[in-house]
Amino acid sequence: MRVLIVTKIFPNQAEPLSSPFNRRQFAALSRLCDVEVLATIPWFPAAGAFRRWSSVATLSNVPESESIDGLRVKHPRYVFLPKIGHGVAGPLYAASLAPAALSYAGRIDVVLGSWAYPDGFAAVVLAQTLGVPAVIKLHGSDMNVVAKWSGPRRCLKWALPRAERVVAVSGALVEAAAALGVPRERIDLVPNGIDRNKFKPRDRAEARRELGLPLAGPILLYIGHVTQAKGAFDLVRAYAAAEPRLPNARLILVGDGAELESCKKLGQELSDTISFVGAQSHDRIPTWLAACDALALPSWNEGMPNVVLEALASGRRVVATRVGGIPEVLSAELGILVPPRDLGALEGALETILTESYEPSAISAQLDRPDWDGSARLLHQSLLSALQSRATREAA
Repeated sequence: MRVLIVTKIFPNQAEPLSSPFNRRQFAALSRLCDVEVLATIPWFPAAGAFRRWSSVATLSNVPESESIDGLRVKHPRYVFLPKIGHGVAGPLYAASLAPAALSYAGRIDVVLGSWAYPDGFAAVVLAQTLGVPAVIKLHGSDMNVVAKWSGPRRCLKWALPRAERVVAVSGALVEAAAALGVPRERIDLVPNGIDRNKFKPRDRAEARRELGLPLAGPILLYIGHVTQAKGAFDLVRAYAAAEPRLPNARLILVGDGAELESCKKLGQELSDTISFVGAQSHDRIPTWLAACDALALPSWNEGMPNVVLEALASGRRVVATRVGGIPEVLSAELGILVPPRDLGALEGALETILTESYEPSAISAQLDRPDWDGSARLLHQSLLSALQSRATREAA
């Protein structure tokens, strides 16, 4: 089977830490079938003249192609219209990719769009042009946020039912796809994987020494983009309110993002025990998780965040919001769920989780998730099912 993947969430030379879950899953998939990735790069005229869109200008330096984890990756450019282009983003994206996709005519069996819009929409259009089935993979914000905008929603109501299969990383996303007209028998639940060789219970003191952190006192960890929607600002405020009742406690935020500097300023105003260490290599994340007493991720919306799964695999309890697929894995023993944007509930949960004792090995043992090879096998089966159902329909 020959698979062409279309996605805008994938690492590249300028953003090597981006979307490690896709990199790991697609690399594992390539050991089961032939895979080529079109990892798209946004472009619009004079991007460098607009400070707000400097990231687009930075991406202009990404090479046309590169090899990542053994994957053949091409970086076609697509026309991007900031702020005003949501309604036409799907058709414009598909049109931008058409020349690159047409070069695969007769050389692929299925198109996989990873991210509902515009990637999934474009995957359906391009697959129809190439005469092959399309599969759309759903992640989280693509359905929880983007699919609620009027223009993208219209496009997804057209595209999702036309995909041969839809792949969702959580049960909540299965329901979201069904609500937009996809028959349930064509939706596959394919959880992301976890590298259990890296994410496992480790000695906390040893990890703290490795990172140069204090050995005494509880450490609360945040890993992700530092933005309002990810709950980083809510976390800083709630932690600062709880801190007087948490002797020697510390909050550490790992990650970057468009609102990092604003969040840093807020943290400096509220407490001197809040620190920001910036983006870290994914290979370093297991050590940060080993060093902490608990992870907090008070996002406003999610699909199935891998950082929650990785924390649990590492034997660390989690405070998270009751959104997306998180309630599917976070039982009362594994952590605490709170409503999004509820600072009072978050404050109380942080105090509780940093003062309760638990056995890390028991937390890790309760998490039932595949490794990346297992996740890739499930995705591979979905792609095969798409080919088989298409062949059956054409033969009828």
